[in-house]
Amino acid sequence: MDHGKDYFTDKPPFTTLDQIAAARKKVDQTGKKYAVYYSERLHVEAAVFTGTLIADGAIGRVVQVIGMGPHRDQPLPATAMVLRERKVRRHPGDLGCHQIEQFLFYSGAKDARVLSSKVANYKFKQYPGLEDFGDATLLADNGATNYFRVDWFTPDGLGVWGDGRAFILGTDGYIEMRKYIDVARSKDGDQVFLVDHKGERHFSVTGQVGFPFFGALILDSLNRTTKAYSQEMFFKAAELAVIAEQTATRIE
Repeated sequence: MDHGKDYFTDKPPFTTLDQIAAARKKVDQTGKKYAVYYSERLHVEAAVFTGTLIADGAIGRVVQVIGMGPHRDQPLPATAMVLRERKVRRHPGDLGCHQIEQFLFYSGAKDARVLSSKVANYKFKQYPGLEDFGDATLLADNGATNYFRVDWFTPDGLGVWGDGRAFILGTDGYIEMRKYIDVARSKDGDQVFLVDHKGERHFSVTGQVGFPFFGALILDSLNRTTKAYSQEMFFKAAELAVIAEQTATRIE
């Protein structure tokens, strides 16, 4: 950004609130963009399609989002070193920022507060810096609520790295996303289930909707617009994830 470039990074973009404050200040100083690859919503066709359904009023006002982000464990010696030096393999600060961004987007919230959060290292005691489980409950400024769980306990028998799912409750219906696999039924992900006053519907959307965020972000960079996503929301999801991590009850 100091060199006149917009910046696009993977998650987790930050591990401390001071880092977020510095990035916000740099955006103000340079006028450049700081964007984050929240892939569980931006790079999953089921998630993109769900956003369209919600925007079209398919389930009315969103009042709750429940997200589950399990991953297959990857505790390697190099990971242990990174844990000691950088403390990045943490929950919910790492995987949880996906879940919080998803909640803010689907609920239409601008801000939220962390009501409670918990973390634990249940299985990998040989890596003291690791947290293999985390969850949190949030309350948004518009009254919507969120619960999410993230963990490293995907069993070897699952055909993908994690059975990522989300349940979105609205005043006029609900949506379930099976993002990466339809367990014991199909290896295909991107399954969306909608129940409303008209009935029950199932959509299989792989290859159907694409990933419009990336093209929109490029156009924002070229045209200095903010059509892809709000700059503040990139920061807000990360900020809430860091707060959830810092204030978590640590289960021994």
